[in-house]
Amino acid sequence: MSTASSARRTKAPDTRSPLRKVLTSFGFQIVVALILGVVLGLVARNSGASAANHTPLSDTLATIGTSYVTLLRAAVVPLIFTAIVASISNLRRVQNAARLAGQTILWFAITAFIAVSIGIVLGLVIQPGSRAGTGLEPGQPYTVGTWWNFLIGLIPQNFLGLTVNTAQDPVTHALTSGVSFNILQVIVVAAAVGIAALKAGKKAEPFLAFTESLLKVIQRVLWWIIRIAPLGTLGLIGSAVVNYGWEKLTALAWFAGAVYIGLVLVLFVVYPIILKTNGLGIRQYFSGVWPAVQLGFVSRSSIGTLPLTERVTERNLGVPRGYASFAVPLGATTKMDGCAAIYPAIAAIFVAQFYGIHLEWWQYLMIIVVSVVGSAATAGTTGAVVMLTLTLSTLGLPLEGVGLLLAIDPILDMGRTAVNVAGQALVPTIVSKREGILDQELYDAPRDGQPFAEDLDEDGDVDLASQEAHSLATVTLQEQADAAPEAVAEEDAALTR
Repeated sequence: MSTASSARRTKAPDTRSPLRKVLTSFGFQIVVALILGVVLGLVARNSGASAANHTPLSDTLATIGTSYVTLLRAAVVPLIFTAIVASISNLRRVQNAARLAGQTILWFAITAFIAVSIGIVLGLVIQPGSRAGTGLEPGQPYTVGTWWNFLIGLIPQNFLGLTVNTAQDPVTHALTSGVSFNILQVIVVAAAVGIAALKAGKKAEPFLAFTESLLKVIQRVLWWIIRIAPLGTLGLIGSAVVNYGWEKLTALAWFAGAVYIGLVLVLFVVYPIILKTNGLGIRQYFSGVWPAVQLGFVSRSSIGTLPLTERVTERNLGVPRGYASFAVPLGATTKMDGCAAIYPAIAAIFVAQFYGIHLEWWQYLMIIVVSVVGSAATAGTTGAVVMLTLTLSTLGLPLEGVGLLLAIDPILDMGRTAVNVAGQALVPTIVSKREGILDQELYDAPRDGQPFAEDLDEDGDVDLASQEAHSLATVTLQEQADAAPEAVAEEDAALTR
């Protein structure tokens, strides 16, 4: 094993007291924030707060939660662009890059197939649409996905995928405009730029170096945002309790239960089986990936969790940096076992059952095809409405059925995103193991509660790049020292001749 690889596992001694270790643990802070958020949300509801009636406490919780999500979304476009360009360019440093890319996509499809199959079985067994409570009112989905719109949406309208939407207030007739980004178009542009940079060869090296440096800067800013995730968690959970409470789950309890049963089966049964069959420890995987899963649950955004997912995949699970920087960003935009497999399968069956529509065998087959092939339609953003409407339109089911499920979508989206993130770290780990490039020693290393400390100089630990550079420099100096006697002997011989 190389000295640089050994340096990866070298950390400064952890001198924190046991109490401080618990208090500064990211997981502990998230759990405390979840509990406080639920408590404050219930307090606000008991004080008369609801989705229609605001109180100072409910407004405070909503402001904290939306502000945190806004911070995450502000970094989405630069993060996606630089991450995809850098991930494609990093393939030039990886041996068998084409094979790794093919294996990654293949395993994305395999796990998606398993997840959507579980969703179909649960939909048929639990019958959530037939058990739906009364009082459900169909509504119009705010976003509609079709294969035609999906294909057209891949064509960039401009370099940044920038769109401007204008709406008129029905009361004041005032016009308001908002700027948004088409994430699919950003992905297409970034992929084209990355491939073009590879084809350009040495002349593109300065551009690729700048992109990688910019990505590091953006990731550091996102890391600061991640550090305040417990505060965002408190606001998001508290606001969700105020807006949705527990009563709206009553009418859709069977549907919500079916979705979460599917998510639990994939996360705690399917993934462990895949790990075990590939000779990897189950406990080590979950202890390594759990910080990213927690953040995904809270933020409801695979893209917002991307920096953390990449860190745990590389630093905890032992996936090589060059491959991780390609596979994880790719997974954050296309690997959606929760949003694009389990959820649309159960939701489509729910809509069919609710409206009394009998589905043929080929329609169930189409659910599988759409889930495996159309995952990119979710584009790593919060929510799976686009994927669901894409599935419903493909099956010819009424799109109004989406409106039945929107009331509890945020509650379901937490679990869906957590499973998405877990899968985005799982596939690179499995592929690395099968290709013989996984750092098994790092994967099996004990967790000390500081999964990213070696990259954080503010925690008093040595930066990874500095460690590797120092190790390589030490090796070089040692080689020079070892070679010095031989060089002196050669000079003496030359003088003698």
